[in-house]
Amino acid sequence: MCIGFTASVPLGPIGVLCIQRTLSKGRRYGFVSGVGAATSDFVYALVAGFSVSLVMEFVEAHQQILIVVGALVLLALGLKIFFTNPAKQMRMQRRKRNSGLWQNYISTFFLTITNPLAMFLFLGAFTLVGGERDIYTQFALILGVLLGASLWWLVLTMLVGIFRKKLTIRRLYYINKTAGAIIVALVVVALFMELFKVIFS
Repeated sequence: MCIGFTASVPLGPIGVLCIQRTLSKGRRYGFVSGVGAATSDFVYALVAGFSVSLVMEFVEAHQQILIVVGALVLLALGLKIFFTNPAKQMRMQRRKRNSGLWQNYISTFFLTITNPLAMFLFLGAFTLVGGERDIYTQFALILGVLLGASLWWLVLTMLVGIFRKKLTIRRLYYINKTAGAIIVALVVVALFMELFKVIFS
C-alpha cells in the first residue's frame, strides 16, 4: 500500500486533472477519476510483479510512441479544460446527474496507461522489497498498490472537496484556466525532454 500511495503522490497532469474535476464537478468525480489512474497502476504493477515478458517487450518496443500518444491526449485535455466555461459545465452536470462517473474513470485509466514508465517504477520497487514470494503473496503485494493509490486519491479529493464549498463561479473560471495551463505546460516539458533524449541518445 505504501508503494501505491507514494507512487501516486507526485502531482503530475493526472493529479491536476483530478483536482480540477473535484472542484468543478464534485468529490465523487475527482475520486472516481483517481481510481481510474489507480487501476492503471494496478495493471502495470501486475505486469511488473509477474514479469509478463510479452507485454514488457511490447511496451519497451513502443515506449516512445505510447508516451507521445498519451502526451498529445493530455495536451488536448488541458486545452479543453482551459477553454471550458465552468458555469455551463455545472449546468450540464446537474442535468446528467451521475452519468459522467464511468466516463471520468475510463478517461483517466487510459490517460495513465499510456505512461509505461510506471511499470519500471513498480519493477524497481518490488525488487527493493525483496524476499521470496509465492503467487498469493505476490498478488497481495500488487493489490496493495491498488489500495494504496486509491487511498491517496481519496485523501486528496477529500481535502480539495473541503475548499470547494468556498468557491465561486469566478474562482472556478480561473482554476480552470490555471489547471489547463499547468497540464499543457507539463506535457510540453515532457515532450521536450523526450525529444532531447531521442536526439542525444
